[in-house]
Amino acid sequence: MMPLLTTKGLSRNFGGLRAVDNVDFALMPGEIRAVIGPNGAGKTTFVSLVSGRIEPSSGMIVFDGTDITGQPAYVRVREGIAYTFQITSVFANLTAYDNVALPVQRTLSDGRSKGAVRAGVMAALERTGLADRAHMPAGQLSYGHQRLLEVAMGLALRPRLLILDEPTQGLADSEIDNFITLVREIAKDATVLLIEHNMPVVMQLADRITVFNAGKILAEGTPEAIRENSAVQEAYLGTAP
Repeated sequence: MMPLLTTKGLSRNFGGLRAVDNVDFALMPGEIRAVIGPNGAGKTTFVSLVSGRIEPSSGMIVFDGTDITGQPAYVRVREGIAYTFQITSVFANLTAYDNVALPVQRTLSDGRSKGAVRAGVMAALERTGLADRAHMPAGQLSYGHQRLLEVAMGLALRPRLLILDEPTQGLADSEIDNFITLVREIAKDATVLLIEHNMPVVMQLADRITVFNAGKILAEGTPEAIRENSAVQEAYLGTAP
């Protein structure tokens, strides 16, 4: 099986800071991959490069066999890459329904069928537990529910790769349990790349974990291997497994 996503020598400099430093990375179809590491390790910069939000200083990004290094973000969305932001970016004055309707319309051939739009919107809201809040202005949702609304907006694009940046931030414990179930469902027909600081969530969800430190990949492996890795313990997890 060929990787869905690979990067080769991927780097990004901000002035004298090398935020992502010569990263070689491969993600298999259907995988749930977690990216962890201390603050400032380069995690969000890395996924921003993958999604096209920023351009690399050097290196290559290949998605499903195609070099997408020079493609803008909107083209990558069409190719099947969806990205939810670390800081919520919903349209506060629009309802939850209308927020999701915008990406749904991009996936429809005519984009004008009200029945098809409604079906797509409600399916995404139901999967994220927000169907009963469909007609609330997004700005009136709790922070945690705004995070889930972003996930719904990503799902509405029918992605092949869904990138989630700190998705459990602001969620209550009961909502986190539901989120874990949701990601497992998403992974049945999409690949998931997850940046997450909540280590119990990472250990429950991830097939494999990539650890970033100082812009480089420090380690990769199964949750069990990462938990026992002494270099990862020192850099990020602390001395206790």
